[in-house]
Amino acid sequence: MAAIAASTVRRILAEDVLKPWQYQSWVFIRDPDFATKAARVLDLYQRVFDNTPLDSDEYVISSDEKTSIQARCRCHPTLQPGVSRTMRVNHEYDRGGSVSYLAAYDVHHAPRQSVARGQSDCSDDDFTCGSKRDRASRGRSAPE
Repeated sequence: MAAIAASTVRRILAEDVLKPWQYQSWVFIRDPDFATKAARVLDLYQRVFDNTPLDSDEYVISSDEKTSIQARCRCHPTLQPGVSRTMRVNHEYDRGGSVSYLAAYDVHHAPRQSVARGQSDCSDDDFTCGSKRDRASRGRSAPE
């Protein structure tokens, strides 16, 4: 494989219409109480609550949830990269129910905790869907 000069890459990218690094977005804040709400959160990042510094045994936990995530089960196993071969992922999938993802982060001490909960037909070991019989009935090979 021939090497390509950095200047050639720059020239090609400069000529292209797509320039993702020039994309900007913003949000117009419409909540009249935004500054008050934001100040409370920013104080917590500074380890202050109601104008009082937090003690060493007090924590700030940031958490979020994402509900009703579609569990997509790969119908064919992913082939890991090999010599002169990139990883291969077949994007055909079956729907395997839904899950909820919950995450929490200790803002000042860094450990992150997360868990996914819900009903899914995906197997835990190879993320393929349904039973071997189900896949065979749909004309798909069943991984061993």
